Amino acid sequence: MANWDQELDASGLNCPLPILRAKKALAGMQSGQVLRIIATDPGSVKDFEAFAKQTGHELLESKEEGGKFHFLIKKA
Repeated sequence: MANWDQELDASGLNCPLPILRAKKALAGMQSGQVLRIIATDPGSVKDFEAFAKQTGHELLESKEEGGKFHFLIKKA
């Protein structure tokens, strides 16, 4: 189980809100820290993959568990 420095619960939010909230959270974090995001929007899977590619942050984990999507993003 990976560790994370900050958690963002974006459950119930639809695109693009989970990404915008993640962007804001990452802005306040140190390089190398890990943000855990929980989302319920199935579209967020593709969104976070694209977000990581565009921003250079590393998507460490992307999984679905009980209808919720969990992401770990390491700040570049």
